[in-house]
Amino acid sequence: MSILEDILQRAQRVADQAEVFAVASHDTPVHFEANRLKSVQERQTWAVGLRILKGGRIGLASTNRQDDPQGLVERALETLALGPEATFTLPGPQTYPEVPLYDPAVESLPPRSLVDLGQEAIEALYARWPQVLWECRVGKTVSTVTILNSHGLHATCTRTTTSLVLEGSWIQDGDMVFVWESQVSCRPIPHSREVVASLDAQLQGAQRLVPAPQGGVPVVFTPKAVGNLLMMPLLTGLNGRTLVRKASPLEGKVGQPIADARFTLVDDPTLPYAPGSRPFDDEGLPSQPLPLIERGVLKGFLFDLQTASLARTKSTASASRSVGTLPAPGASVVVIAEGDTPLADALGSIPEGLMVEGVLGAGQGNVLAGDFSANVLLGFRLEKGEVVGRVKNTMVSGNVYHAFQRLIAVSRERRWVGGGLLTPTLVCAGVTVAAKQ
Repeated sequence: MSILEDILQRAQRVADQAEVFAVASHDTPVHFEANRLKSVQERQTWAVGLRILKGGRIGLASTNRQDDPQGLVERALETLALGPEATFTLPGPQTYPEVPLYDPAVESLPPRSLVDLGQEAIEALYARWPQVLWECRVGKTVSTVTILNSHGLHATCTRTTTSLVLEGSWIQDGDMVFVWESQVSCRPIPHSREVVASLDAQLQGAQRLVPAPQGGVPVVFTPKAVGNLLMMPLLTGLNGRTLVRKASPLEGKVGQPIADARFTLVDDPTLPYAPGSRPFDDEGLPSQPLPLIERGVLKGFLFDLQTASLARTKSTASASRSVGTLPAPGASVVVIAEGDTPLADALGSIPEGLMVEGVLGAGQGNVLAGDFSANVLLGFRLEKGEVVGRVKNTMVSGNVYHAFQRLIAVSRERRWVGGGLLTPTLVCAGVTVAAKQ
Protein backbone atom coordinates (compact mmCIF):
# COMPACT_ATOMS: atom_id res chain seq x y z
CA MET A 1 0.00 0.00 0.00
CA SER A 2 1.35 3.42 -0.92
CA ILE A 3 1.54 6.29 1.56
CA LEU A 4 -1.28 8.07 -0.31
CA GLU A 5 -3.55 5.01 -0.11
CA ASP A 6 -2.73 4.68 3.59
CA ILE A 7 -3.74 8.31 4.24
CA LEU A 8 -6.98 7.87 2.27
CA GLN A 9 -7.94 4.69 4.12
CA ARG A 10 -7.36 6.32 7.50
CA ALA A 11 -9.41 9.36 6.46
CA GLN A 12 -12.28 7.23 5.17
CA ARG A 13 -12.69 5.68 8.64
CA VAL A 14 -13.51 9.07 10.20
CA ALA A 15 -14.96 11.21 7.37
CA ASP A 16 -17.97 11.10 5.04
CA GLN A 17 -15.74 11.81 2.03
CA ALA A 18 -12.00 12.24 1.63
CA GLU A 19 -9.54 13.37 -1.03
CA VAL A 20 -5.75 13.14 -1.17
CA PHE A 21 -3.83 15.59 -3.39
CA ALA A 22 -0.08 15.05 -3.71
CA VAL A 23 2.70 16.77 -5.67
CA ALA A 24 6.20 15.34 -6.10
CA SER A 25 8.76 17.51 -7.82
CA HIS A 26 12.42 17.41 -8.88
CA ASP A 27 13.85 20.85 -9.74
CA THR A 28 17.21 21.93 -11.13
CA PRO A 29 17.45 25.74 -10.84
CA VAL A 30 20.45 27.65 -12.24
CA HIS A 31 20.94 31.28 -11.23
CA PHE A 32 23.14 33.97 -12.78
CA GLU A 33 23.58 37.31 -10.99
CA ALA A 34 25.35 40.41 -12.34
CA ASN A 35 26.32 38.53 -15.52
CA ARG A 36 28.00 35.70 -13.58
CA LEU A 37 26.97 32.20 -12.56
CA LYS A 38 25.88 32.26 -8.93
CA SER A 39 24.40 28.83 -8.13
CA VAL A 40 23.32 25.44 -9.46
CA GLN A 41 21.00 23.40 -7.26
CA GLU A 42 19.11 20.11 -7.21
CA ARG A 43 15.88 19.96 -5.15
CA GLN A 44 13.42 17.15 -4.55
CA THR A 45 10.16 17.95 -2.78
CA TRP A 46 7.04 16.00 -1.85
CA ALA A 47 3.90 17.25 -0.19
CA VAL A 48 0.35 16.02 0.30
CA GLY A 49 -2.93 17.76 1.13
CA LEU A 50 -5.90 15.99 2.70
CA ARG A 51 -9.43 17.38 2.22
CA ILE A 52 -12.18 15.72 4.23
CA LEU A 53 -15.94 16.32 4.27
CA LYS A 54 -17.87 15.46 7.41
CA GLY A 55 -21.14 16.72 8.85
CA GLY A 56 -21.49 19.23 6.02
CA ARG A 57 -18.13 20.89 6.72
CA ILE A 58 -14.75 20.83 4.97
CA GLY A 59 -11.47 20.12 6.76
CA LEU A 60 -8.00 20.55 5.29
CA ALA A 61 -4.46 19.72 6.36
CA SER A 62 -1.15 19.26 4.57
CA THR A 63 2.31 17.88 5.27
CA ASN A 64 5.64 17.07 3.68
CA ARG A 65 6.27 14.20 6.12
CA GLN A 66 5.65 10.60 5.05
CA ASP A 67 6.02 9.06 8.51
CA ASP A 68 2.88 10.42 10.19
CA PRO A 69 -0.26 9.71 8.11
CA GLN A 70 -2.47 9.51 11.22
CA GLY A 71 -1.31 12.94 12.37
CA LEU A 72 -2.36 14.41 9.02
CA VAL A 73 -5.86 12.93 9.37
CA GLU A 74 -6.20 14.23 12.93
CA ARG A 75 -5.16 17.75 11.92
CA ALA A 76 -7.72 17.74 9.10
CA LEU A 77 -10.40 16.70 11.61
CA GLU A 78 -9.42 19.57 13.93
CA THR A 79 -10.11 22.12 11.17
CA LEU A 80 -13.64 20.85 10.47
CA ALA A 81 -15.40 23.05 13.02
CA LEU A 82 -14.05 26.21 11.39
CA GLY A 83 -14.09 24.91 7.82
CA PRO A 84 -16.45 26.17 5.09
CA GLU A 85 -19.76 24.49 4.41
CA ALA A 86 -19.55 21.56 1.96
CA THR A 87 -22.14 21.77 -0.80
CA PHE A 88 -20.80 19.18 -3.24
CA THR A 89 -19.96 15.49 -3.70
CA LEU A 90 -16.53 14.28 -4.76
CA PRO A 91 -16.47 12.66 -8.23
CA GLY A 92 -15.97 8.97 -8.99
CA PRO A 93 -13.60 7.41 -11.55
CA GLN A 94 -13.18 9.46 -14.75
CA THR A 95 -11.83 9.04 -18.29
CA TYR A 96 -9.20 11.61 -19.25
CA PRO A 97 -8.08 13.08 -22.59
CA GLU A 98 -4.58 12.47 -23.89
CA VAL A 99 -2.62 15.66 -23.16
CA PRO A 100 1.13 15.16 -23.79
CA LEU A 101 3.11 17.08 -21.17
CA TYR A 102 6.15 14.85 -20.56
CA ASP A 103 9.32 14.89 -22.66
CA PRO A 104 12.03 12.44 -21.53
CA ALA A 105 14.63 14.71 -23.14
CA VAL A 106 13.97 17.26 -20.37
CA GLU A 107 14.44 14.73 -17.58
CA SER A 108 17.81 13.67 -19.02
CA LEU A 109 19.10 17.25 -19.46
CA PRO A 110 22.34 17.62 -17.45
CA PRO A 111 22.79 20.77 -15.33
CA ARG A 112 25.69 21.71 -17.63
CA SER A 113 23.31 22.26 -20.55
CA LEU A 114 21.19 24.63 -18.42
CA VAL A 115 24.30 26.59 -17.47
CA ASP A 116 25.33 26.76 -21.15
CA LEU A 117 21.88 28.08 -22.14
CA GLY A 118 22.07 30.90 -19.61
CA GLN A 119 25.70 31.70 -20.43
CA GLU A 120 24.90 31.83 -24.16
CA ALA A 121 22.13 34.36 -23.57
CA ILE A 122 24.21 36.61 -21.30
CA GLU A 123 27.22 36.60 -23.64
CA ALA A 124 25.05 37.52 -26.64
CA LEU A 125 23.43 40.39 -24.75
CA TYR A 126 26.66 41.60 -23.11
CA ALA A 127 28.30 41.87 -26.53
CA ARG A 128 25.69 44.46 -27.57
CA TRP A 129 24.80 46.00 -24.21
CA PRO A 130 27.87 45.90 -21.90
CA GLN A 131 26.37 48.66 -19.74
CA VAL A 132 23.43 46.45 -18.71
CA LEU A 133 23.58 44.11 -15.69
CA TRP A 134 21.84 40.79 -16.33
CA GLU A 135 20.16 38.36 -13.99
CA CYS A 136 19.24 35.01 -15.46
CA ARG A 137 17.30 32.00 -14.17
CA VAL A 138 17.32 28.71 -16.07
CA GLY A 139 15.73 25.54 -14.83
CA LYS A 140 14.04 22.23 -15.45
CA THR A 141 11.34 20.52 -13.43
CA VAL A 142 9.79 17.06 -13.45
CA SER A 143 6.63 17.03 -11.37
CA THR A 144 3.87 14.49 -10.73
CA VAL A 145 0.36 15.29 -9.45
CA THR A 146 -1.69 12.46 -7.92
CA ILE A 147 -5.32 12.65 -6.75
CA LEU A 148 -7.17 9.87 -4.90
CA ASN A 149 -10.59 10.10 -3.33
CA SER A 150 -13.02 7.98 -1.37
CA HIS A 151 -15.31 7.52 -4.40
CA GLY A 152 -12.67 5.55 -6.28
CA LEU A 153 -11.11 8.34 -8.32
CA HIS A 154 -7.40 7.87 -9.07
CA ALA A 155 -5.69 10.38 -11.36
CA THR A 156 -2.00 10.98 -11.94
CA CYS A 157 -0.05 13.16 -14.38
CA THR A 158 3.66 13.82 -14.89
CA ARG A 159 4.90 16.91 -16.70
CA THR A 160 8.29 18.30 -17.59
CA THR A 161 9.10 21.99 -17.91
CA THR A 162 12.12 24.05 -18.84
CA SER A 163 12.38 27.78 -18.37
CA LEU A 164 14.67 30.67 -19.29
CA VAL A 165 14.12 34.07 -17.66
CA LEU A 166 16.33 37.13 -18.21
CA GLU A 167 16.11 40.51 -16.49
CA GLY A 168 18.31 43.47 -17.35
CA SER A 169 18.93 46.67 -15.39
CA TRP A 170 20.45 49.72 -17.09
CA ILE A 171 21.18 52.60 -14.73
CA GLN A 172 22.63 55.92 -15.90
CA ASP A 173 22.36 59.51 -14.67
CA GLY A 174 19.66 58.68 -12.14
CA ASP A 175 17.52 56.95 -14.75
CA MET A 176 16.84 53.22 -14.71
CA VAL A 177 15.64 51.01 -17.54
CA PHE A 178 14.34 47.56 -16.63
CA VAL A 179 13.75 44.91 -19.29
CA TRP A 180 12.77 41.25 -18.98
CA GLU A 181 11.80 38.31 -21.13
CA SER A 182 11.08 34.63 -20.57
CA GLN A 183 10.43 31.37 -22.35
CA VAL A 184 8.75 28.31 -20.81
CA SER A 185 8.10 24.94 -22.41
CA CYS A 186 7.39 21.30 -21.61
CA ARG A 187 10.23 20.48 -24.01
CA PRO A 188 13.92 21.46 -23.97
CA ILE A 189 14.66 25.07 -24.95
CA PRO A 190 17.25 24.59 -27.72
CA HIS A 191 18.63 28.14 -27.76
CA SER A 192 18.10 31.64 -26.38
CA ARG A 193 17.72 33.50 -29.69
CA GLU A 194 14.06 34.48 -29.28
CA VAL A 195 14.57 35.79 -25.75
CA VAL A 196 17.73 37.67 -26.72
CA ALA A 197 16.06 39.24 -29.80
CA SER A 198 13.15 40.49 -27.68
CA LEU A 199 15.45 42.05 -25.08
CA ASP A 200 17.59 43.63 -27.80
CA ALA A 201 14.50 45.25 -29.34
CA GLN A 202 13.35 46.53 -25.94
CA LEU A 203 16.72 48.15 -25.25
CA GLN A 204 16.95 49.72 -28.70
CA GLY A 205 13.60 51.42 -28.19
CA ALA A 206 14.57 52.50 -24.68
CA GLN A 207 17.71 54.49 -25.58
CA ARG A 208 15.94 57.79 -26.26
CA LEU A 209 13.75 59.36 -23.58
CA VAL A 210 10.72 61.27 -24.90
CA PRO A 211 7.61 62.89 -23.38
CA ALA A 212 4.67 60.55 -22.98
CA PRO A 213 1.43 61.19 -24.84
CA GLN A 214 -1.37 62.04 -22.44
CA GLY A 215 -5.11 61.76 -22.22
CA GLY A 216 -7.26 59.32 -24.15
CA VAL A 217 -4.71 58.22 -26.75
CA PRO A 218 -4.69 54.75 -28.33
CA VAL A 219 -2.74 52.28 -26.21
CA VAL A 220 -0.98 49.21 -27.59
CA PHE A 221 -0.83 46.34 -25.11
CA THR A 222 1.91 43.88 -26.08
CA PRO A 223 1.31 40.22 -25.12
CA LYS A 224 3.24 40.72 -21.85
CA ALA A 225 1.15 43.78 -20.98
CA VAL A 226 -2.05 41.89 -21.81
CA GLY A 227 -0.99 39.20 -19.35
CA ASN A 228 0.28 41.47 -16.61
CA LEU A 229 -2.37 44.19 -16.69
CA LEU A 230 -5.58 43.15 -18.45
CA MET A 231 -6.02 39.48 -17.57
CA MET A 232 -6.39 39.91 -13.79
CA PRO A 233 -9.56 42.04 -13.86
CA LEU A 234 -11.04 40.08 -16.75
CA LEU A 235 -10.46 36.62 -15.22
CA THR A 236 -11.70 37.88 -11.84
CA GLY A 237 -15.02 38.75 -13.46
CA LEU A 238 -15.13 35.33 -15.17
CA ASN A 239 -14.41 33.45 -11.94
CA GLY A 240 -17.29 31.43 -10.50
CA ARG A 241 -16.28 32.39 -6.97
CA THR A 242 -16.75 36.09 -7.83
CA LEU A 243 -20.08 35.22 -9.44
CA VAL A 244 -21.55 33.33 -6.45
CA ARG A 245 -20.47 36.20 -4.19
CA LYS A 246 -22.57 38.53 -6.37
CA ALA A 247 -19.45 40.58 -7.10
CA SER A 248 -19.00 39.97 -10.85
CA PRO A 249 -20.15 42.72 -13.21
CA LEU A 250 -20.85 39.90 -15.69
CA GLU A 251 -23.65 38.34 -13.63
CA GLY A 252 -26.73 37.79 -15.78
CA LYS A 253 -24.90 38.60 -19.02
CA VAL A 254 -24.31 35.11 -20.48
CA GLY A 255 -25.32 35.29 -24.13
CA GLN A 256 -24.86 39.05 -24.26
CA PRO A 257 -22.04 40.99 -25.98
CA ILE A 258 -19.44 42.26 -23.51
CA ALA A 259 -16.54 42.94 -25.91
CA ASP A 260 -15.76 43.75 -29.54
CA ALA A 261 -16.79 40.98 -31.96
CA ARG A 262 -13.10 40.38 -32.78
CA PHE A 263 -12.40 39.26 -29.20
CA THR A 264 -12.59 35.52 -28.42
CA LEU A 265 -11.14 33.92 -25.29
CA VAL A 266 -10.96 30.19 -24.46
CA ASP A 267 -9.47 28.42 -21.46
CA ASP A 268 -7.90 25.36 -23.08
CA PRO A 269 -5.97 22.96 -20.80
CA THR A 270 -5.70 20.34 -23.56
CA LEU A 271 -3.02 22.07 -25.68
CA PRO A 272 -0.08 19.64 -26.12
CA TYR A 273 3.15 20.53 -24.33
CA ALA A 274 1.81 23.83 -22.94
CA PRO A 275 3.09 24.08 -19.35
CA GLY A 276 -0.34 25.20 -18.09
CA SER A 277 -2.15 22.26 -19.69
CA ARG A 278 -3.44 19.26 -17.72
CA PRO A 279 -5.57 16.16 -18.47
CA PHE A 280 -7.61 16.81 -15.32
CA ASP A 281 -8.22 19.68 -12.94
CA ASP A 282 -7.14 19.67 -9.31
CA GLU A 283 -10.30 17.82 -8.25
CA GLY A 284 -9.77 15.07 -10.84
CA LEU A 285 -12.37 16.11 -13.43
CA PRO A 286 -11.46 15.68 -17.14
CA SER A 287 -10.11 18.78 -18.87
CA GLN A 288 -11.81 20.26 -21.90
CA PRO A 289 -11.59 23.50 -23.89
CA LEU A 290 -13.91 26.04 -22.26
CA PRO A 291 -15.14 28.99 -24.38
CA LEU A 292 -15.59 31.99 -22.07
CA ILE A 293 -16.00 34.84 -24.58
CA GLU A 294 -16.82 34.06 -28.21
CA ARG A 295 -16.85 36.86 -30.79
CA GLY A 296 -17.42 39.30 -27.96
CA VAL A 297 -20.33 37.35 -26.43
CA LEU A 298 -20.07 36.02 -22.88
CA LYS A 299 -20.37 32.22 -22.93
CA GLY A 300 -19.79 31.21 -19.31
CA PHE A 301 -17.70 31.20 -16.14
CA LEU A 302 -14.98 29.12 -14.48
CA PHE A 303 -16.29 26.75 -11.78
CA ASP A 304 -14.88 24.16 -9.40
CA LEU A 305 -17.13 21.69 -7.52
CA GLN A 306 -17.94 24.02 -4.61
CA THR A 307 -18.77 27.14 -6.64
CA ALA A 308 -20.66 25.10 -9.25
CA SER A 309 -22.92 23.67 -6.55
CA LEU A 310 -23.55 27.14 -5.12
CA ALA A 311 -24.38 28.43 -8.63
CA ARG A 312 -26.60 25.37 -9.29
CA THR A 313 -24.57 24.31 -12.32
CA LYS A 314 -21.82 21.81 -13.19
CA SER A 315 -18.11 22.19 -12.59
CA THR A 316 -16.18 23.29 -15.66
CA ALA A 317 -13.14 21.29 -14.47
CA SER A 318 -11.42 24.54 -13.55
CA ALA A 319 -10.28 23.72 -10.00
CA SER A 320 -6.80 24.95 -9.12
CA ARG A 321 -5.00 24.51 -5.80
CA SER A 322 -1.79 23.85 -3.97
CA VAL A 323 -1.45 21.05 -1.42
CA GLY A 324 -2.02 23.56 1.39
CA THR A 325 -5.11 25.30 0.03
CA LEU A 326 -8.68 24.39 -0.84
CA PRO A 327 -9.50 24.25 -4.57
CA ALA A 328 -10.80 27.40 -6.24
CA PRO A 329 -11.76 28.19 -9.84
CA GLY A 330 -8.86 29.28 -11.99
CA ALA A 331 -7.80 29.43 -15.63
CA SER A 332 -5.22 27.00 -16.98
CA VAL A 333 -4.17 28.05 -20.51
CA VAL A 334 -5.88 31.24 -21.67
CA VAL A 335 -5.99 31.48 -25.45
CA ILE A 336 -7.09 34.73 -27.13
CA ALA A 337 -7.91 34.31 -30.81
CA GLU A 338 -5.69 36.00 -33.35
CA GLY A 339 -7.03 38.95 -35.33
CA ASP A 340 -6.85 39.67 -39.04
CA THR A 341 -4.51 42.68 -38.90
CA PRO A 342 -0.72 42.30 -39.27
CA LEU A 343 1.00 43.91 -36.28
CA ALA A 344 2.84 46.45 -38.50
CA ASP A 345 -0.47 47.56 -40.01
CA ALA A 346 -2.09 47.81 -36.58
CA LEU A 347 0.71 50.08 -35.35
CA GLY A 348 0.74 52.05 -38.59
CA SER A 349 -2.89 52.99 -38.11
CA ILE A 350 -2.03 54.99 -34.98
CA PRO A 351 -1.01 58.64 -35.57
CA GLU A 352 0.10 58.93 -31.94
CA GLY A 353 -0.11 56.55 -29.01
CA LEU A 354 1.55 54.58 -26.24
CA MET A 355 2.92 51.03 -26.39
CA VAL A 356 2.96 49.30 -23.01
CA GLU A 357 5.49 46.48 -22.59
CA GLY A 358 5.84 46.20 -18.80
CA VAL A 359 3.94 47.56 -15.81
CA LEU A 360 4.55 47.93 -12.10
CA GLY A 361 1.90 47.80 -9.38
CA ALA A 362 -0.90 46.20 -11.40
CA GLY A 363 -3.94 45.12 -9.39
CA GLN A 364 -4.73 48.54 -7.98
CA GLY A 365 -8.22 49.99 -8.16
CA ASN A 366 -11.56 48.22 -8.25
CA VAL A 367 -10.47 44.95 -9.89
CA LEU A 368 -13.88 43.34 -9.26
CA ALA A 369 -15.48 46.00 -11.47
CA GLY A 370 -12.85 45.45 -14.19
CA ASP A 371 -10.76 48.52 -13.42
CA PHE A 372 -7.00 48.48 -13.95
CA SER A 373 -4.28 50.96 -13.10
CA ALA A 374 -0.50 50.68 -13.09
CA ASN A 375 2.77 52.52 -13.54
CA VAL A 376 4.40 51.92 -16.92
CA LEU A 377 7.66 50.13 -16.15
CA LEU A 378 8.62 49.97 -19.81
CA GLY A 379 6.62 51.84 -22.44
CA PHE A 380 7.24 53.58 -25.75
CA ARG A 381 5.76 56.57 -27.54
CA LEU A 382 4.44 55.75 -31.00
CA GLU A 383 4.17 58.22 -33.89
CA LYS A 384 2.78 57.06 -37.24
CA GLY A 385 3.41 53.45 -36.25
CA GLU A 386 7.05 53.95 -35.28
CA VAL A 387 8.64 53.80 -31.83
CA VAL A 388 10.22 57.21 -31.25
CA GLY A 389 11.45 56.66 -27.68
CA ARG A 390 10.84 55.49 -24.13
CA VAL A 391 8.52 57.24 -21.69
CA LYS A 392 8.91 57.50 -17.91
CA ASN A 393 6.81 58.60 -14.93
CA THR A 394 3.72 57.41 -16.79
CA MET A 395 0.54 55.66 -15.67
CA VAL A 396 -2.22 53.88 -17.59
CA SER A 397 -5.69 53.27 -16.22
CA GLY A 398 -9.07 52.20 -17.48
CA ASN A 399 -11.70 49.50 -17.38
CA VAL A 400 -11.06 46.20 -19.13
CA TYR A 401 -14.64 45.83 -20.37
CA HIS A 402 -14.67 49.34 -21.81
CA ALA A 403 -11.26 48.78 -23.43
CA PHE A 404 -12.33 45.47 -25.04
CA GLN A 405 -15.49 47.10 -26.35
CA ARG A 406 -13.37 49.78 -28.01
CA LEU A 407 -10.71 47.63 -29.67
CA ILE A 408 -8.92 49.37 -32.50
CA ALA A 409 -7.03 46.30 -33.69
CA VAL A 410 -6.22 42.68 -32.79
CA SER A 411 -2.92 41.57 -34.30
CA ARG A 412 -2.59 38.51 -36.50
CA GLU A 413 0.60 37.52 -34.67
CA ARG A 414 0.39 35.89 -31.22
CA ARG A 415 2.95 35.12 -28.54
CA TRP A 416 3.13 32.93 -25.46
CA VAL A 417 3.44 34.67 -22.11
CA GLY A 418 4.75 32.12 -19.64
CA GLY A 419 3.08 28.77 -20.08
CA GLY A 420 -0.50 29.91 -19.51
CA LEU A 421 -1.36 32.67 -21.97
CA LEU A 422 -1.31 32.80 -25.77
CA THR A 423 -2.38 36.24 -26.97
CA PRO A 424 -2.12 38.73 -29.83
CA THR A 425 -1.18 42.36 -29.33
CA LEU A 426 -4.29 44.42 -28.56
CA VAL A 427 -4.76 48.07 -29.53
CA CYS A 428 -7.38 49.76 -27.38
CA ALA A 429 -9.12 53.10 -27.08
CA GLY A 430 -10.75 54.13 -23.84
CA VAL A 431 -7.52 53.97 -21.82
CA THR A 432 -6.27 56.99 -19.90
CA VAL A 433 -2.58 57.90 -19.97
CA ALA A 434 -1.15 60.31 -17.41
CA ALA A 435 2.46 61.40 -17.08
CA LYS A 436 4.63 63.68 -14.97
CA GLN A 437 6.60 65.81 -17.42
